[in-house]
Amino acid sequence: MATQPLELSIVLPCLNEAETLAVVIDKANSYLARSGVTGEVIVADNGSTDGSQDIARAHGARVVDIPRKGYGAALMGGIEAARGRYVIMGDSDDSYDLANLDLFVDELRAGSQLVMGDRFKGGIAPGAMPPLHYYLGNPVLSWIGRVLFNSPIRDFHCGLRGFDRDAILGLGLRTTGMEFASELVVKATLGGLRIGEVPTTLKKDGRSRPPHLRSWRDGWRHLRFLLVFSPKWLFLYPGLVTFLLGVAGSLALLFGPFTIGTIGFDVSSQLYLLALAVVGYQGVVFWFLTKTYAQREGFVLPRSRLFSSLAQRVSVESAALVGAVAFVAGLGIAITQLVVWGAQGFGALDPTDTIRLAVPAVLFMILGAQTVMAGMFLGILAIDHKD
Repeated sequence: MATQPLELSIVLPCLNEAETLAVVIDKANSYLARSGVTGEVIVADNGSTDGSQDIARAHGARVVDIPRKGYGAALMGGIEAARGRYVIMGDSDDSYDLANLDLFVDELRAGSQLVMGDRFKGGIAPGAMPPLHYYLGNPVLSWIGRVLFNSPIRDFHCGLRGFDRDAILGLGLRTTGMEFASELVVKATLGGLRIGEVPTTLKKDGRSRPPHLRSWRDGWRHLRFLLVFSPKWLFLYPGLVTFLLGVAGSLALLFGPFTIGTIGFDVSSQLYLLALAVVGYQGVVFWFLTKTYAQREGFVLPRSRLFSSLAQRVSVESAALVGAVAFVAGLGIAITQLVVWGAQGFGALDPTDTIRLAVPAVLFMILGAQTVMAGMFLGILAIDHKD
C-alpha cells in the first residue's frame, strides 16, 4: 500500500539519553500534531546502553541503529534513513524547544535549503552555555567561518537546524565527530545552497551527567576543519608573506649589511631569512597541490581565480623547466665562488663575504629542486585512474 509522502523528519542523535529523550520526542510529536505537518521522529542511536531505544519506541519514534561512533556519524545515519523532504536535526538533551519549529519549516517552505538557528539572537538561558563557549568558542569559530568562507551564518554551531534532505545529501558530508556541525555549514555555503537563519532559544539541558561535548578537544576539531578546508588561509597567504619577506631580505643583504632603527642586519640574519623563504615557498606549493588534489577528487573548496589561472599554465614540463633554471642559476653562483676560490689558491676566505653570496646560491638551488619535485608530484596527481 502506498504511504503518504512525509514533509518533515525530525532527527535526534542519541547516546544514553534516557533522562530526557521521552520529553524531547513528546515535544517533537506535539509540534507535528499542532502544525499539521506530516512527519516522523527518528532517533539515531549511537550504541546506547541505558534503554534509550525502548524509550524512543514507546514514545512513537523510529529508532535507527548507527554502529559507527560519533555525533556526525549518528546524524548522517539518521538523515540517510529519513523519509521526509525536509529534515530538522536537534539534540536529545532537551536544550532546544522542539515543540516550536514553525520558523524553521516556514523558512524551508519559502525556499531555503539550509536553515540555521541563531541562539545569540533567540536567547540563551542562564547556565545553558558555558562562559568559555559563550564568549570565546562560538563567537571566535563562527567569525573565522564567516571570514574564511564568506558565510552569512552568525551561529555556526547551533545544534538546531533544518535543511532540504536531498540538497544536504548531495554535499558529500564526511566527518563523523562534532566538526560535522562546521562541515555542514561550510559545504552548504561553498555549494551555493540558499541559507537562512532564524532565532531560536537555548535552555539548560535536563541531564544530570556531563555533556558528551569536550570544549578544547572539539573546539580544536572545529578549528582544524575550518583551516584544512581553506588552503589559501592555511598555506597560501602565510606562505606568500613568509616567502616574499625571506627573499627580499636575503637579496637586500647581498649588497651589504643595513640597519632599521637601532637594529642591524647582516649575514646571520640572511641565513634565517633564507629559511623563511624556503618554508614560505613550501606553503605556496602545498596550497597548489592541495587545490589540485581537491579539484580532482571532487571536494568543494573555495573557488580561486589565481588557482584557475595557474592550473592552466603549470604542468610537469613547465615546473621542471622553471625549477631547472633556478637550480642552475644557484649552481652557477656556487661554481663562480669555487673558481674565485681556486684562483686564490684555495686559501682562507672572508667568511662574511662568502656567506653573503652563498645564501642566494643555496636559495635558488633549494627552490629549484622543490619546484621540480612538486612538478613531478603534480604529474602523479594528473594520472587518470578509475574511482
